[in-house]
Amino acid sequence: MAMKVALIYYSRSGTTEEMAHVIARELKGKGVEVGMHAVEKFNSKSLTDYDGIIIGSPTYYGTCAAEIKKLLDESVVLHGKLDGKVGAAFASSANIGGGNETTVLSVLEAMLIHGMIVQGDPQGDHYGPVAVSTLDARSEGNCKRLAERFVKLLKKVR
Repeated sequence: MAMKVALIYYSRSGTTEEMAHVIARELKGKGVEVGMHAVEKFNSKSLTDYDGIIIGSPTYYGTCAAEIKKLLDESVVLHGKLDGKVGAAFASSANIGGGNETTVLSVLEAMLIHGMIVQGDPQGDHYGPVAVSTLDARSEGNCKRLAERFVKLLKKVR
């Protein structure tokens, strides 16, 4: 049975969506079934249908977009049902001091409360891929790296 990953994102300018597409391509290239969803069209109760969950958000005032926060808030009804699933997050911002890391951490905090398994990265973007202003070669490489490491962890957990 194929591993299933939900890749959920919110994107206003397009950068976060571009990052999601890079991650999705890499996951699919490794044989993973990817459900790619704009957060506005995703039902939080569907999170239980996946082995892994990756969430991407632009940075607003050092945290995730309200649309992503709404998804995380709605997921409280699933408390205990996401335990052991693999999670990851990524973010984009307008400038280098825009709060990317705090945005990624805010998503990871919710995942940890759910009992999900998250993995840092000793190289590149430690908490999850970040893009500053646009998707450049550095952030694209980190998106690909996230997907590769995510699949390896998912295989270990499954």
